[in-house]
Amino acid sequence: MGAAPKLEISQVPVHVAIVMDGNGRWAEERNRPRLYGHKAGVKSVRTVVETAREIGVRHLTLYAFSTENWKRPPLEVKGLMALLKSYLQSEQETMLKNDIRLRCLGQQERLPADVRKILDGVISATAGCSAMTLNLALSYGSRNEIMQAVRELAGKCVAGELAVADLGEDLLSDHLYTRGQPDPDLFIRTSGEHRLSNFLLWQSSYAELYFTDLKWPDFGREQFLEAVADFACRQRRFGKTAAQLRK
Repeated sequence: MGAAPKLEISQVPVHVAIVMDGNGRWAEERNRPRLYGHKAGVKSVRTVVETAREIGVRHLTLYAFSTENWKRPPLEVKGLMALLKSYLQSEQETMLKNDIRLRCLGQQERLPADVRKILDGVISATAGCSAMTLNLALSYGSRNEIMQAVRELAGKCVAGELAVADLGEDLLSDHLYTRGQPDPDLFIRTSGEHRLSNFLLWQSSYAELYFTDLKWPDFGREQFLEAVADFACRQRRFGKTAAQLRK
């Protein structure tokens, strides 16, 4: 395993979000079942989580299963849930060893009961870890997340707990799944697609976007470090001019 590039801490993104795309197509290109690609993708998950922790990323969010993915063939969904269960069972010890806290973003109640039980167990076991937070977006859809937050805030207004004048961006952020965490600095998508796919739409307003043609099973340590190095070369102005940032 190669050494990590010498990056200043200020250059490492605090929060990285990844759309892990292309597992099925990767498998089909090899004349294998789609689940074969998803199994190969788990290896990339392990590698990227390890690398992110090593270089000092504090929050890593992986788009593991979207609300739209429930529409896939039942056999594929069943296989994905089995892989998720296996991953959680095998990685708890590693997360604890590396001080990684697990969180779930999404409609956790829609997951199979056996998966929820193991997921809840790992979340509970790693709750005291603080070096890095690993967010698994499961049964997640950003529009649904935003609407859920809006309904909750509207209910508080109707109940007299909040005034309309109190509503603001920070308050809405506090009602999203990512509450208490910073917004993504770097948004990575694999497989050559150039879209957000209903992932962290509110949170990624100012994220730096990085797209690669590589499919997820081919995205490993070197490729993740390349994305971080590319991020380190970006100038993030947040509406200001370059001259203002130089002052």
